[in-house]
Amino acid sequence: MARQLDEQIAGRFPVGQRLRVLDVGMGQGTQALRLARAGHKVTGVEQDHKMLSVAREALAAEPEGIRERVRLVQSDGRDTGVHFLPGSFDVVLCHGVLMYVEEPDPLLAGLARMLAQGGLLSLLVRNGNALAMRPGLSGDWAAALTGFDTTAYVNRLGLDVRADRLETLTATLAGIGAPLQAWYGVRVFTDTAEDGTEIPADLPALLAVEERAGRSDPYRGVAALLHLCGVRG
Repeated sequence: MARQLDEQIAGRFPVGQRLRVLDVGMGQGTQALRLARAGHKVTGVEQDHKMLSVAREALAAEPEGIRERVRLVQSDGRDTGVHFLPGSFDVVLCHGVLMYVEEPDPLLAGLARMLAQGGLLSLLVRNGNALAMRPGLSGDWAAALTGFDTTAYVNRLGLDVRADRLETLTATLAGIGAPLQAWYGVRVFTDTAEDGTEIPADLPALLAVEERAGRSDPYRGVAALLHLCGVRG
């Protein structure tokens, strides 16, 4: 996904431009720190106290020049209008968040307002058109049958969450003024891997296959996750 994001940034902004990035639901700060290391000014938003503490610790271990480029805010991301002015950011990330939001449209509309003209909105969501894949490949036929007709599922943490369908989000992005420009699949072949699985020796080959599948039909359509990129018109 990082490669996909970098591809979109490189295609929309001049080389060397230091971008203003908002990362909503930043988790432990993986993407925020990666982009700060690349020279961008990043604001990370996270609601969970533990995740925010992990992100702060990771940030504290960075050189001063990188620390100065990162600001952390505790919030669930639905009150961006309280913290920031409209048009304040060139790139807004919302990765792995929508599955926990019962009504995502207001959140997405608020995020779109944060974008400057031509700004990039990057979403990572659970693919509602592929909920039957994981249980089907694992031989759980009852769960696979259920997955065909729902956008609700139980994640690996045991939480009741929701997925999004590509066609629904495409319409939503058009409606909030950040129409879809590109989309990718994420975890096409590796979604059934157990948590904690050792990194394979042939990791470069694995990544090459996943990257190719993530941008190719029909494979990307059955990926566990979808990476959607909208641009503020």
